[in-house]
Amino acid sequence: MRQLICRFRLTARFLFLSAVLLLASSIAAHAQPAAAGGIRTPAPSPKPQINGPMIYGIHPGHPLLYRIPATGDRPITFSAKRLPKGLMLDPATGILRGVLSHPGKYDVTLQARNAVGTAKRHFRIVVGDKIALTPPMGWSTWYMVHLDISDAMVRQQTNAMVSSGLVNYGYSYIDIDDGWNIKPSSSDPMIGGSPRDVDGNLRSNMNFPDMEALADYVHSQGLKIGIYISPGPLTCGGFEGSYKHEAQDARTFAQWGYDLLKYDLCSYQKLMKNPNDPAELMPPYQLMSSELAKQNRDFVYNLCEYGNGDVWKWGREVGGNFWRTTGDVGYLETPQSTLWKNLDAYGFGQAGIEKWAGPGGWNDPDNLLLGKILWDGHLMSTPLTHDEQYTYMTLWSIMDAPLIFGGDMTQLDPFTLGLLTNTEVIGVDQDPLGKQASRAAKYGTLEVWSKPMEDGSIAVGLFNRGDQASMVTALWSDLGIHGKRTVRDLWRQKDVGKFNHEFRAPVGPHGAEMFLLEKHPHQW
Repeated sequence: MRQLICRFRLTARFLFLSAVLLLASSIAAHAQPAAAGGIRTPAPSPKPQINGPMIYGIHPGHPLLYRIPATGDRPITFSAKRLPKGLMLDPATGILRGVLSHPGKYDVTLQARNAVGTAKRHFRIVVGDKIALTPPMGWSTWYMVHLDISDAMVRQQTNAMVSSGLVNYGYSYIDIDDGWNIKPSSSDPMIGGSPRDVDGNLRSNMNFPDMEALADYVHSQGLKIGIYISPGPLTCGGFEGSYKHEAQDARTFAQWGYDLLKYDLCSYQKLMKNPNDPAELMPPYQLMSSELAKQNRDFVYNLCEYGNGDVWKWGREVGGNFWRTTGDVGYLETPQSTLWKNLDAYGFGQAGIEKWAGPGGWNDPDNLLLGKILWDGHLMSTPLTHDEQYTYMTLWSIMDAPLIFGGDMTQLDPFTLGLLTNTEVIGVDQDPLGKQASRAAKYGTLEVWSKPMEDGSIAVGLFNRGDQASMVTALWSDLGIHGKRTVRDLWRQKDVGKFNHEFRAPVGPHGAEMFLLEKHPHQW
């Protein structure tokens, strides 16, 4: 009997030590440094899959342009059932164009077919008074080159959005930031000169010979194009602003065919007594909004004023579709600053402002500084570790932040592509319900965030803001749920089992994991 007890104790100790070693191995696998690979996203299937948003908003009588995002072996043939009159679909490219004059909701079934299969997806077009029903997805020039931009570079990046496959996941905006027009103080003939013509119309600089032709080129790819200016006399880079030319500039942007306007506070701050007073911040944004509303096309309106005056409380009121809630995540304010510190502070600092976000208006904690970015004066790989990059994409997606990529799309490595193209992670960001995640629990440096989804499931982010790998636990009591739930690993796109009361997973230092808890069988 004593030998049996000893054998039992040895067996139990062996099992315990094995479990500890297995857990340590699992944590180590999650806690990979920047140079160690660590791609979690599975390769796409050769069979067609339609991705991107399931809902799209447009104003009556304005042009609609939408490229159906679909993965799978090419060629793919596209079709649509119940396509409303006024729209046409190119079966070879999946580009949808046209005009819908009458308000209403149009339920369409999109279809993609190739040699190995067929995919179908419900798609709702809402013609009414609201656009940007899901957070915008795209790319911006700023964090790749700052002011050193040109027509040729924008076309090159447009081509890369298509050739890299990002377009197949819902990325659709090509946004030109500061540096496209005239810098009045410059003696450089390429960017200097008279900022406006004799009639007061904006002039682009020599690097952008034809702004309308550039917009036409981007549109020919089924993509949309954004432009940038300031309500002040000058932009942040010292280029011409819209001050006292708001109506004229809005008409110009519409005539050129642009689809998004980033309106950056910059020099307007010098005209203010208190840059944190909403009473002073709101008028310039409201003024441009009213002028954009008079045009014959939709403008997604990006308010960039760095979170001053609690912009999330009034951004929607002045016509904004997304508003910067923070400073520049890539700005190093002190020698001790790092991109991780800014990401950590700005990203997790969004807790508590979620109630102001939703379809038509989104909180924006700045762009995604992933891949090859301009850093320390050079185009180089982001200084973030792989774990930190997973935190970046996980947190932005669960918070319904706009997914605006800031890196060079011509130099996308497999790891960065895996970060940007996980359909299930993007699906959380693009969920039609549009409920931004809230922080469900905080235990020191460990946090659990949750987001309700339209189908009744719950997206959960497990975050480790600490410097050591740790187990992070999501308690059902913190999530406000009960009962046994199937848990799905969204990054690895596989179910991990059924759990009751809690779920836990190892998370690397500065890392994140993302899961989906299925709707309870007896839930409404």
